[in-house]
Amino acid sequence: MKKILLLSLSIAMLYSTGISAQNNTLSSKEKNEGWTLLFDGKSFDGWRKCNSTEMASNWSIDKGSMKVARGERAGHGQGGDILFGNKKYSNFELSIDWMIEKEGNSGIFYYVVEYPDKPIYYAAPEVQVLDNWNAGDNKLTNHLAGSLYDILPALPQNAKPAGEWNTIVIRVKDGKVTHTQNGVKVVEYTLWTPEWYEMVANSKFKDWPGFKEGPAKEGYIGLQDHGYDCWFRNIKIREL
Repeated sequence: MKKILLLSLSIAMLYSTGISAQNNTLSSKEKNEGWTLLFDGKSFDGWRKCNSTEMASNWSIDKGSMKVARGERAGHGQGGDILFGNKKYSNFELSIDWMIEKEGNSGIFYYVVEYPDKPIYYAAPEVQVLDNWNAGDNKLTNHLAGSLYDILPALPQNAKPAGEWNTIVIRVKDGKVTHTQNGVKVVEYTLWTPEWYEMVANSKFKDWPGFKEGPAKEGYIGLQDHGYDCWFRNIKIREL
């Protein structure tokens, strides 16, 4: 009986180890499809603070994920917005797992262009990361998780609650963009069209030069420090 129990425990441990080892790695199929990792699970290689050459100090590696720490006041970041600075991307598919603390708020950006003394979101579209149930910024549908922040809501809304992992896939091809959250396409739009600029004109970005003139047609991938604990892992991208 003891041998059977020990064997069962060993199998369970091996299975658990195998599952966790899959994080921040690429399968043979993904490699053949052109995917590359932007995070190896161990270091911040390639990442740096926006408008800086250094990595933001309020980020750490936490159990195979990139973690941004809560600020002294919840909701007030410490200027720790970061980007993957090794390459700018134009047409791509980006996949990221994210998890947020209770009441938490963060964001994922693409086409980031660095402007001196301007925040990461000055001209870059933001895909919202949010605790939909408890965050203070959950009153508008286009502020919920997976949405094109303040422009288009993620529908159907299928985000998982705080403390659970979500997967968002952002696909950008010749201006056509989709957000797929937890396996379901929830947002679809086309950049640089009359419809796009009309949506911008009806958003909080209507008077922002970065949005009125853009976004740019290539840029960095970025992650937000919004003053809450937030984790990111399995950050991978392929060019289209």
